[in-house]
Amino acid sequence: MTDALTRPRSDLRRTAERHLSIPAEGVETRHAFSFSGHYDPKNTHFGALLACNEELLAPGAGFEEHRHRDTEILTWVLEGALAHRDGDGHSGVVRPGMVQHLSAGSGVTHTERNVGGADGPVRFVQMWLQPDVFGAPPVYGLRRVEPAEGGLTLLASGLERDAGSPALRLRRSDAALWLVTAGPWQPLPELPAAPYRYAHLAGGGLGFRTVRGPQGGGRSMAPGDSVRISGDAFADPTAGEQGAELLLWEMHSPLSYG
Repeated sequence: MTDALTRPRSDLRRTAERHLSIPAEGVETRHAFSFSGHYDPKNTHFGALLACNEELLAPGAGFEEHRHRDTEILTWVLEGALAHRDGDGHSGVVRPGMVQHLSAGSGVTHTERNVGGADGPVRFVQMWLQPDVFGAPPVYGLRRVEPAEGGLTLLASGLERDAGSPALRLRRSDAALWLVTAGPWQPLPELPAAPYRYAHLAGGGLGFRTVRGPQGGGRSMAPGDSVRISGDAFADPTAGEQGAELLLWEMHSPLSYG
């Protein structure tokens, strides 16, 4: 893959470009990367991020019991409510404004369903990150997010820098997930720097330049669009008419093998 340390790039991917799968009745998934039966050797991950799925579960629908191992799974709900239950006795209902973290560790089974009694769908973004600690006991976390002043809110992190924060704790020592918000036509706050950054627009609109200055081409983003950012190639991000809500991964190393 591209060496993010030497070749800065902002790679915009539209939500319509995602691979669509319907793994069960009432379940619609749009995959940003190769996933399950869909394999594209040129699109397997970015940085340490293995998956970023847009999920839609109709009333009564969901994912039956399935198993994960050695994966950090982060969930952000856009609409409705998602019910989680796992084999280690953890359960929770994730609603907008909450972030859920399942560190699968040595292995855990779980179910994910549109909450019982719902009369509308649940829409959420689910992201999978490679850990750098393997085989540890599974861990579950759920927290309501209080947006920070200034529009840059830490959701989850494994960096030592963030050890004293209320953020959920990742088993990846050089990665963090941020919620970035801005009002209509306002510039985004200064974003954390990293060799690999992945930005998913959860709501509103966003414009940016591919590089700083007049040489940078202008790009616009709609909900569900994402940008894979290598180095500093993401300049002057500014919210659109409806403001912007962005999920941003800060990653300081790529996927590791072996």
